[in-house]
Amino acid sequence: MSNRVADILGIEKPIIQGPMSWITNAEFVAAVSNAGGLGILGPNAGQTTVTVSPEETAERMRREIRKTKALTDKPFGTTVIVDGDLKYTWPILEIIIEEDVKTVLLNGAEGTLTEKIVNPLKEANIKIIYRPLNPTLEDARAAQAMGVDIYVVTGFDEGGTLPTSIIGTFTITPMIVDVLDIPVVSAGGIGDARGVASAFALGAEGVFLGSRFIPTVENPAAESVKQKIVDASASELLLYRTLPAYYRSLPTPLVEKLVDMDQQGASREEIAQAAGGAGAIRIGMLEGNGEGGIITVGTGITPITKIQTVQEVVDELATGIC
Repeated sequence: MSNRVADILGIEKPIIQGPMSWITNAEFVAAVSNAGGLGILGPNAGQTTVTVSPEETAERMRREIRKTKALTDKPFGTTVIVDGDLKYTWPILEIIIEEDVKTVLLNGAEGTLTEKIVNPLKEANIKIIYRPLNPTLEDARAAQAMGVDIYVVTGFDEGGTLPTSIIGTFTITPMIVDVLDIPVVSAGGIGDARGVASAFALGAEGVFLGSRFIPTVENPAAESVKQKIVDASASELLLYRTLPAYYRSLPTPLVEKLVDMDQQGASREEIAQAAGGAGAIRIGMLEGNGEGGIITVGTGITPITKIQTVQEVVDELATGIC
């Protein structure tokens, strides 16, 4: 059966791996692509140290792109976070075009996507997947008019930085599907083939999953983190306010402190400062330091009962495609 997402991206199965900060690398991304899905290099892919240099950030991504190409001849993607002043955006966009990456995932807050960003990618024949922080009807229509190829609609069920609108995945998905002609991919809290089937029943033509791929053999997350996800359920997750909106995590001493600050009336800015930024994700998820880190996952973790290979996960999810 023909599928527009698979056809556009040149992949076998319309399953897109979410580009989680710090816990993607060439080996993991290539494994997803070799399994028939679309692997995507995320922020800080393959890295263990922090750099604040836009140029060094881009060159690190170039090296990881080349490593990925050596491991797969299948399509894969690279993430670009569209920041307000484009300080980090442009260097990575230039690398993607120079390295002839066939697909880019653009992440950004509402209003940051412009034709200035889209047009050079279209001219280079790069397929554009757009995933806004806050999916809205207006944003979706504007993205389609600019020429993006695929729109990812993310519900409040996701891990990582949550949308400001507290609308669940299976509510927001059909809202966006109904106003677009381009294919829509559903994201947030999808953890097994039943979730995949539900997304397709609501009009999605693909699924986008991050947390489901963490407890896999190939993922670079700490083994202790993988096991914690396997052992946990959605009912254990903690939610707290921060910048720009909300965050969700498995319990850790740091997260419990942040939740307490939230309950005591601290501002989002104060909570974000106490969280330590993206470094807390590196400490928690890549290094496995449960004391000073954050282990952010979506609400779809409950069905995960064992650590599997990427191929096994993709094959199981694909049974829900309809």
